[in-house]
Amino acid sequence: MSTGGHCEIAVSLRGLTRTFERPDLGVPVRGLRRFWTRRPTMEAVALHPTTFHVNAGESVAFIGPNGAGKSTTIKILTGILHPTAGMATVLGHVPWLDRDALSREIATVFGQKSQLWYHLPARDSFTLLTRIHDLDADLARRRAGALCERFGLDGLLDRPVRTLSLGERMRCEVAAALLHSPRILFLDEPTIGLDVIARQELRSIIRELNQRDGVTVFLTSHDAGDVERVCDRAIVIHTGRVVFDGSIETLRRDFVRRKTISLELSSPFTGERPIMSGVVSTQLTPMRWQFQVDTTVVPAETVLAGLIGRMQIADLTITDPPMEDVIAAIYGQASSSEAVS
Repeated sequence: MSTGGHCEIAVSLRGLTRTFERPDLGVPVRGLRRFWTRRPTMEAVALHPTTFHVNAGESVAFIGPNGAGKSTTIKILTGILHPTAGMATVLGHVPWLDRDALSREIATVFGQKSQLWYHLPARDSFTLLTRIHDLDADLARRRAGALCERFGLDGLLDRPVRTLSLGERMRCEVAAALLHSPRILFLDEPTIGLDVIARQELRSIIRELNQRDGVTVFLTSHDAGDVERVCDRAIVIHTGRVVFDGSIETLRRDFVRRKTISLELSSPFTGERPIMSGVVSTQLTPMRWQFQVDTTVVPAETVLAGLIGRMQIADLTITDPPMEDVIAAIYGQASSSEAVS
């Protein structure tokens, strides 16, 4: 990852906007007839003017609900779509103008779209990608061998892709995407449909690529586990607008309104049930208690200090809510703000 005072900007958006036309169905009126030479349309905004930057070596989660503008943004950044207004550069290239040059420096992995030929062994797809990227054949073979060893692909590359499990296929997908040594890896729902073990393996692979190799990661996912375990920064988009841009730690700090205090007691508590404003207590067993704390009412530390004076505590943990709850809180706040405005 980049160090020092100067950071190379890998991705830059400046007022990037995308609108499109859709049929204006209007309000149906029984018995009304009207003939148009051109069907009337209305303008829909997929992406409001958006500005952000991603430094080389960062691992960024780009998250939002369905229809928020995530796919539109990624399609623009990879050169598939043209914006309506504004500017974007990826590694110094304007994606929709320099798509061929850009394709040599970036890679994409989509959980629901494969770049591997379904009925052929993955090795054949690697050979095809070698030609597509105009790689030296010997260099590509060495690179494929190194990736195979690193990702545990022995015995998988010579099997038809259709016979692989989803987890095995996704490991092959990532290896194929890295064959030409890209500097940026765009991932769209890479863990969708994977079981728990396969998800953990793929997250570890992606994290290692970022931490060890310095590959810039731009991830979209609805899986909060992907966000927490792969990324250091989150950009949250809602109805085409960025509503949050900051570290994962800041995401939790600014939007977490609830903490859970779990206590293991050294002896059963026989006093009256603790009652505090903003706190819901639950006795799980005679030796285990749990307290849900609304931190907008009372700090968790204050609650804990009161409990220490009343209970014989052998062990304790303070946990934040799941990332899913944090992200949902951001969406809810954004929706409320739009309703008020």
